[in-house]
Amino acid sequence: MIAFLIHIVLHLLLPLVVAWLFFRDRWKRAWLIMLATMLVDLDHLAADPIFDPERCSVGFHLLHSWPAVGVYVAALFVPWARLVGAGLVIHMGLDGLDCL
Repeated sequence: MIAFLIHIVLHLLLPLVVAWLFFRDRWKRAWLIMLATMLVDLDHLAADPIFDPERCSVGFHLLHSWPAVGVYVAALFVPWARLVGAGLVIHMGLDGLDCL
């Protein structure tokens, strides 16, 4: 349970740190956009069970698939999509830690 809570806190705090460091002039907006990318977890609703603490999300869920991760990385290089890409890459990285 404590690992799950740490995971959720990191999903909130790491985008905040990235927003503060790299988008300081608009950090609040950047943070909110990156937080909105947590909606990617809606793909968990298609899984059975919806939540499994032992399951590796990356590579299992549709929006956590490796091709999707490639699209998220590519979004980092598109100026208008950079914040969304950053939020999604951070999200996948944190979810990937659960797979170790």
